[in-house]
Amino acid sequence: MIGNSGWLMSKNFIFSSESVGEGHPDKVADYISDSVLDACLEQDPHSRVACETLVKSNCVFLAGEITTNAKLNYEEIVRQAIREIGYTNDDDIFHADKVFISNILTAQSSDIAQGVNAAEAAGKDTAEQGAGDQGIMFGYACNQTPELMPAPVMYAHRLLREMAHQRKDVKIPWLRPDVKSQVALEYVDGKAVAIKNVGDLHAARRRRNTCGD
Repeated sequence: MIGNSGWLMSKNFIFSSESVGEGHPDKVADYISDSVLDACLEQDPHSRVACETLVKSNCVFLAGEITTNAKLNYEEIVRQAIREIGYTNDDDIFHADKVFISNILTAQSSDIAQGVNAAEAAGKDTAEQGAGDQGIMFGYACNQTPELMPAPVMYAHRLLREMAHQRKDVKIPWLRPDVKSQVALEYVDGKAVAIKNVGDLHAARRRRNTCGD
């Protein structure tokens, strides 16, 4: 098989993918921002929300610009999002009811608004609605899984979904939200033939008396 650069690509290889749980700091920040967006849209479907969240230790910082007619209690939105993730244990430093929240959200800049609004404005050739942030995304589908995604990443996702089920529904006491999984598959002639490695999930083990390996 010849790649775009002209070099020969082997059909025999090991492919590894990882997945992080809902309690991973990146996921926590995304979930809080998404919760703010959902709350705005619930009251005002025409809301424009650019909400960034940073989490560290026992602190949450909200920043960005929002245009909405919604009347929101941002602190309660943040705390409820953290509760849903599962940071409610007494030994959690990052705890839904104890985190410090800094909110520096402001109204959308008038400069940005005039470029996005479907209205005449200085510097615009037409009154059509413009675009705000723009990006290019790409990807591909494959037939390795029903989700049409590569098998290693889907298996890593499934591991964490099962861990979330065990933590939330089965109530295994030592599991925590901040977990990570990694799955490596061996491919021969472009087809998966063996599991070479299932990554370490030790971030889930938080209590002192939980076994190690």
